[in-house]
Amino acid sequence: MRVVVLLLIVSGYLFSSMFDFLYLKDAKKAYENREYEKAAKLYQKVDSDKARFNAADSLYRQKKYKEAISLYKSIKDKDLQFKVLHNLGNSYANLNQIDKAIKSYEDALKIEDDKDTRYNLELLKQKKRQKENKKSNKDNKNQNQNKNKKNKNDKQNQNSKQSSKNKNENQKQQKENQQKQKSDKNKDKNQNQDQKLNANQKPKKQPPISDIEERKWQQKLNQRGINTLLLPLKTKGDRYEEQNPW
Repeated sequence: MRVVVLLLIVSGYLFSSMFDFLYLKDAKKAYENREYEKAAKLYQKVDSDKARFNAADSLYRQKKYKEAISLYKSIKDKDLQFKVLHNLGNSYANLNQIDKAIKSYEDALKIEDDKDTRYNLELLKQKKRQKENKKSNKDNKNQNQNKNKKNKNDKQNQNSKQSSKNKNENQKQQKENQQKQKSDKNKDKNQNQDQKLNANQKPKKQPPISDIEERKWQQKLNQRGINTLLLPLKTKGDRYEEQNPW
């Protein structure tokens, strides 16, 4: 009975190994033909770190970087760690996760000093510095723009305040001028009224006496023997107009 079970186990292992062999053969052929999707599926049917590494590499070739990273991280074989870390760095770099890519390359170089890995590391460090400088320049530019904007607003506010002040002063001056003009006008008006009042208060000039009254008055004075400088009486022959002569 034990022999039968052992034979079954060996047969199953051989059967499984035969299928793994076929999967690996077809996967390798698909990979070489750049049929990366087919290769990835075939490699994942084989339960081994080497097959998983090749499957992850096939996913990377399809630009399925997140899926490739997940598969790379599942590999435990120490002999494959340098390649795994190098490829992880490449995957992170393509996702623009610069810090993670740099860390992966640095960890890979701790295992093996590789020229390509070091080149990729220095390239990413340079890219990171450029990104930081660009961000710094952008921040400085924004700060300068904000500063210039603030200065411009301050200047506009100052000009607005000065303009408002000048306007108020002009309005005040205009008001004072109007008040002065009104006061001068009232003063002139009062002066005119005073002059008119003074003119009205002067004694009225008596109208001159008529010729008849003058002659009457002269006759009366002559009768009294009073000399006068009044106009002389008219000569004989002139007719008097008095109805009742003295």
